[in-house]
Amino acid sequence: MLIKLSIVAGAFYFVYQKLTENPDLNLSEFIAFTTENKVLSSKNVLILVLLSILNWCFEILKWKYLTSSVVRLNFKQAMEQSLGALIASLFTPNRIGEYGAKAIYFEGSKRKSILMVNLLGNMLQMGITVIFGIIGLSFFMNRYHLEIDFYKFARLLVIFLIAIALVGFGIRKSKFSIKGFSFEKVKQFAFSYPKSTLSLGVLFSLLRYLIFSFQFYLLLHIFNTDLGYFEAMMAITSMYLLASLLPSIFIFDAVIKGGVAVYLFSFLGINPLIILSTVTIMWLLNFALPSVFGSYYVLNFNVPKSE
Repeated sequence: MLIKLSIVAGAFYFVYQKLTENPDLNLSEFIAFTTENKVLSSKNVLILVLLSILNWCFEILKWKYLTSSVVRLNFKQAMEQSLGALIASLFTPNRIGEYGAKAIYFEGSKRKSILMVNLLGNMLQMGITVIFGIIGLSFFMNRYHLEIDFYKFARLLVIFLIAIALVGFGIRKSKFSIKGFSFEKVKQFAFSYPKSTLSLGVLFSLLRYLIFSFQFYLLLHIFNTDLGYFEAMMAITSMYLLASLLPSIFIFDAVIKGGVAVYLFSFLGINPLIILSTVTIMWLLNFALPSVFGSYYVLNFNVPKSE
């Protein structure tokens, strides 16, 4: 019980620290600015919270259906695992803690498969982010002149692709494995995964992306910006792409997104305070608030008995 309390207390401390020690946005300034713009009116809060609930409902459904090839979960169990794992992901770079947190809900014989299912789910979400991000960034760069050194970018891209090719060749030629995860096992798992289940995973990932990107646009509208939907989405999709490529501890995700967003929206002439406030509210709605419910599941969690 002490470990559970420590995890929950640590999560709430990190949330508090994120709000009070953000170097880019003072908490009192944030509260004053959102109050002045009537962002937290009952109507706005209701709509924004409903969008966050939808976002997490699709995440929970994605987890429920992706795990069906390993074990059958009902919606309540999938919700407990998804929100409970969110707490662990707050402390770790790029949400790595989520993998172990979800796996621990299952019996030992199923944990390796669950780790690969979780990897597959995150890859699907990342794939949607990359596809929309590339499209949005292409339109954005065509309309605005980003300060990017394309020669250096191309050189780094070539080096990266060569490195990936060499690593891939080395893996294929060797008995590569990490704690029982061989390249061949991962490849077989991915290719043998039920296509209908995979399609549902793609659909839920897409719906999540459409919801939280629209939520970001809605907040910009609430802050009385005059951006059109297409113009705003160019910057929003570009922001999610660029921010997802930067490694970070999840608790500082809003700081990284804030920096990228301020840069991109500066081309559109948007006040940086509006962008930082929007990113902070998005983080509160989609991560801090669900972590409150996740803490309940962490406190009531019991390690399953082995087979």
